[in-house]
Amino acid sequence: MPESSSGTSGTGVVPDDAVAGATPPGHARSGVVDRAGAAAAGPVAVDRETLRLALVVGGLVLAVLLGFGLGRMNAPADPARPAATASGATTGDGGMHAHAPGTGAHSHDGATVTQGGGDGAAGLSITSAGYTLVPSNAELTAGRAGELRFQIRDDKRRAVTRFAVVHDKPMHVIVVRRDLSGYLHLHPTMAADGTWSVPLGPIEAGSWRMYADFTAVADDGGQVAVVLGADLAAPGAYRPRPLPAAATSATVDGFTAAYTGTPEVGRSVPLRFRITGADGAAAPLQPYLGAFGHLVALREGDLGYLHVHPEPVRDGDEVTFWLTAPGPGNYRMFLDFQVGGVVRTAEFTLTVA
Repeated sequence: MPESSSGTSGTGVVPDDAVAGATPPGHARSGVVDRAGAAAAGPVAVDRETLRLALVVGGLVLAVLLGFGLGRMNAPADPARPAATASGATTGDGGMHAHAPGTGAHSHDGATVTQGGGDGAAGLSITSAGYTLVPSNAELTAGRAGELRFQIRDDKRRAVTRFAVVHDKPMHVIVVRRDLSGYLHLHPTMAADGTWSVPLGPIEAGSWRMYADFTAVADDGGQVAVVLGADLAAPGAYRPRPLPAAATSATVDGFTAAYTGTPEVGRSVPLRFRITGADGAAAPLQPYLGAFGHLVALREGDLGYLHVHPEPVRDGDEVTFWLTAPGPGNYRMFLDFQVGGVVRTAEFTLTVA
């Protein structure tokens, strides 16, 4: 059969329809061998048969590879491996936990990393969950203003520089004297190298402890809430003060803060605080750090730390906190509240049976 004007003319180039198998058996094109083995121009015939064989083998290999890939995609999940979340953050108990960067509640529904004795109190360790608190100046000067400086480092000893903003701040620092007679709630600023610093007013001599309360953002975007603690010292004459007697009300700057509720070991119990002015009327509370109050409780002895935030909606004039006592003993509670642009701290002693 003569070649049409659109075909090839024996130049050694394989025509498009040869790849598609358009030539019927027994119909020879110029320079092509049909399936019955009819003779034609040698070099072109070899090229075509070689190409045809290569395409068949290549197709078989591609089919095997595609089948293997589909099998991998549809394979059942490993039941021993927890399912990943969008950010890939892991909790301390092996589950997965995540918030979008820069957001998220401070309490992580049991996923917040616990440090220390394992009973729910935090801040008993300088290292936990792969993070370490490294103070730059563990010795302070009593009676003189100074500065507190520190870094948070990861398990590769690198300074951490990514933190989620929780309750309006990326870092909350509590500084307390070991006898629980002195208390500061500070918010430092971070330099580009990951060093945090905050001015520190004159403090009394004695043994102090600092807590760094933060949520670190890992390289994969996952978040881990951590509380780390370290001892500080202010050399000088130091005489510990006894803990005040337990009471459900406290007065500061003419305001009275009182609460109802009885904390229990291992059980979440509401504490309802009401703050009144000198006239007995409810104080006009203002939001402070995104809430109407912040409550920190420290256990006498080991200084186990509890940072509890209130429900977002007030119950009338009351501010409600849910507190779980990690164990029996005496606790000192510090309630921060704001009225007229001034933040005040009411202090309570609590005894848990």
